[in-house]
Amino acid sequence: MKYRLLSRLDLPQELKKLSLKQEEELCAEIRDKIISTVSKNGGHLSSNLGAVELTVAIHKVFDSPNDKIVFDVGHQSYTHKLLTGRYKDFHTLRKKGGISGFTRPSESEHDSNISGHSSNSISVALGMAEAMRLSGDGHHVVAVIGDGAMTGGLAFEGLNNAGNSGCNIIVILNYNEMSISKNIGGLAAYLSELRTKVTYRNIKSGAKKVIGSIPIIGSGISSIISASKDSIKERILHSTMFEDFGFEFIGPVDGHNLEKLEAALKSAKELGGPVLVQVNTVKGKGYVPAEQQPGEYHGVGKFDAETGEKQESGPSFSDEFGKELARLAKKDERIIGITAAMKYGVGLNHFNDGLKDRLFDVGIAEEHAVSFAAGLATMGKLPVFSVYSSFLQRSYDELIHDIAIPGLHTVLAICNAGIVGEDGETHQGLFDIPFLTTVPGVTIYSPAGYEEMRLCLNKALYEDKGLSAVRMPKGGEDFIGTPTTEFEYKNRGSDTLIIAYGRLSSEAEKASLDLGADLLRLTRIFPLQDEAIEIIRSHKFAYIFEECMKEGSVGEKIAALAPNTVRTAIEDFVPCMSVCEAFKLYGLTAEKMTEKIRSRNAET
Repeated sequence: MKYRLLSRLDLPQELKKLSLKQEEELCAEIRDKIISTVSKNGGHLSSNLGAVELTVAIHKVFDSPNDKIVFDVGHQSYTHKLLTGRYKDFHTLRKKGGISGFTRPSESEHDSNISGHSSNSISVALGMAEAMRLSGDGHHVVAVIGDGAMTGGLAFEGLNNAGNSGCNIIVILNYNEMSISKNIGGLAAYLSELRTKVTYRNIKSGAKKVIGSIPIIGSGISSIISASKDSIKERILHSTMFEDFGFEFIGPVDGHNLEKLEAALKSAKELGGPVLVQVNTVKGKGYVPAEQQPGEYHGVGKFDAETGEKQESGPSFSDEFGKELARLAKKDERIIGITAAMKYGVGLNHFNDGLKDRLFDVGIAEEHAVSFAAGLATMGKLPVFSVYSSFLQRSYDELIHDIAIPGLHTVLAICNAGIVGEDGETHQGLFDIPFLTTVPGVTIYSPAGYEEMRLCLNKALYEDKGLSAVRMPKGGEDFIGTPTTEFEYKNRGSDTLIIAYGRLSSEAEKASLDLGADLLRLTRIFPLQDEAIEIIRSHKFAYIFEECMKEGSVGEKIAALAPNTVRTAIEDFVPCMSVCEAFKLYGLTAEKMTEKIRSRNAET
């Protein structure tokens, strides 16, 4: 497709000059560009295709960057990027040195905040709106949040404060019945009901006009009705939940009808104060494979844009974990699987086969997931919360208060631990070791291969007490060694020792062979074993390599006991790049390990 409008227009300024027909043509070009680019680079497809018309309408009605647009999660911001001067660079999406798959203020003045995690948009937008109000700035702040992100408790904390703020904040609820896995729970049912509801606000407005026009008595009746508004809403129409929070409510609006979208957004803008607009969209809109399987095309690797056929990927840690947990659960009815809207991403889809009653998808609510697990554990169950490392961060307080202090036995299956690649800073799994090791009584495993993962999971479930965690990287195994739940020591008679764990074990093995160095491969990485520390102390040179933040790392704890240890780990946020590129940049490949060790040994 030739991008007649995308390639020529000065966007977003010239968007306001377009006719409705030209806007529709622009939307078609945007969809094609997104599909073409994501098919080559990977990325978030379904969520972006569903938000094309909505984003065009937002930029048509509002004046970015004076009006602020806050995208929740940000994985639906590709259209926004194309409309705000990044068309020429869009081919670099999710590549090293290219544009991010999420919003980044460092990338454009139109990106009002950094995004990557969910449910925070209303709170962030309210902060911006309050700052504008205090500064006498009459512009608006628009928060775009999906119904999946609305299942997170933080969204309700934001709604609770925003509803009575009096600020020019507009919340657009993008309802598509999906987060990553299909939405579940009471909120999903409520929003589904709203999808076909005639809005209270429109009925109220019409009724007020009719009654007010009745000669002599009309104004009196109108006053009585106004005084009894809450009672009438409850008994006859019932307000929406959002009106009860203090928002004016508009919708539902067809999220793919530009004319209706723009009319609704203009009304919201004119109303002033907190307004919530519900927009109904189809995830994956305009691309049949994504419409039919929105979850499968939520986050995708490379695929054939013509057929939708995705590149085959081999087994992964999360998938193999899910199979093993399901196998164990079929033999042990105490085992419960818990996910936070990530059933497929964390391998718990394998519970679909005969174990559905013991799989709990709690929505995007990691704090609730941990406290829920605590409740299960008090009743003798074996809860396993399977979660991405970057999302587990939200649950720190609950892990301490609800699990660790009472000593309840719970297992964390931490997926996407370590460097994850192209999603960038917000998704790297680099913080779970530093924060988990501060929790008394925790046991942490970092298996290097599938069989080792199975051994660790069994030990975490049936031998450990209290809180146990099994860390797994994104992708598959590349493992050389004997599976163990403790550590493996390869003594080659060298005065140099290389220490590693998890996925880096294979790189460390290659480096140790190249150097003729000894190798200590840890599987249980915390608490540290006395025997492992003695092995480290016995060497003149010891080097540990980790895909973890340096502060709070395993290496930091080893170095406190064995000062001869030289540490290599991550010291800052890791931006968008492939895992291979990150390993090279941060000195975690076998080649870089060998280079560093030879250089340091030669200096001493």
